Amino acid sequence: MESEQTISLMQIVGILRKHIKIIGITTVVVFIAALFVTFFVMTPKYEATTEILVNRKLSPENQGAQLQQVQADVQMISTYKDIITSPTVLTTVNKTVSDYPGYPGSMDAVKNALSISNETNSQVFSVTATSTDARTAAVIANETAKVFKKRVVKMMSINNVSIVSRAVPSEHAVSPRKTLNLLVGLVVGVLLGIILALVREITDRTVTTEAFLTDDLGLKSLGVISEIDQADVKKRISHVHHSESSVLITDGQGDVETRQHRRRV
Repeated sequence: MESEQTISLMQIVGILRKHIKIIGITTVVVFIAALFVTFFVMTPKYEATTEILVNRKLSPENQGAQLQQVQADVQMISTYKDIITSPTVLTTVNKTVSDYPGYPGSMDAVKNALSISNETNSQVFSVTATSTDARTAAVIANETAKVFKKRVVKMMSINNVSIVSRAVPSEHAVSPRKTLNLLVGLVVGVLLGIILALVREITDRTVTTEAFLTDDLGLKSLGVISEIDQADVKKRISHVHHSESSVLITDGQGDVETRQHRRRV
């Protein structure tokens, strides 16, 4: 079994070496395509994040229930997420940012541009906005937090809502991830080249060796006719042509005759 696997592996290596030109061309083409798409087609996107804290104040006589209250507030974060992404909040946010550059285009697009997350057992949750403009991303995040703070007070009678940190524009794009895209393009180019090399080898029915006829097809070999090198034939003909020489001979009476002599090669 090991011998068969070794032979199979060696055959694959031989095929890849045989078609190394195809693999190289495919790798370069796909890498250049990934480079072009990453730097000239894909639009950079920016993120901005604001953090919100929502908790309910306890009366002095209920201080003993503080731990239970904290756990309840943490569990309520999922409800706050639903409120943030509801039309109650996003209708106002959408109107505010509609004139900004990089505006997503609709309320549903604004909703898709938002993501809410929080750490385990933390009462603070983050609202992150994504946009093709860094300043617009910060405005969407801050406006969402501002509107949520106003709406949740009326909806759930919660007065202790705090914006822990406001979103600020970031000049570092989070998308596209240039290094990752180029690496993926390089790997895809190599894999595509290998696949093409294997497919070409499998579909190639050209007989290149005598062993294929005798071993694989079971035919009897009657002999091998070597291929004539056209360049060598021309070289020999040229050599014979330049080997012609003139010879002077006399007939014994003083007359000299010139004859062409060709030397056989």
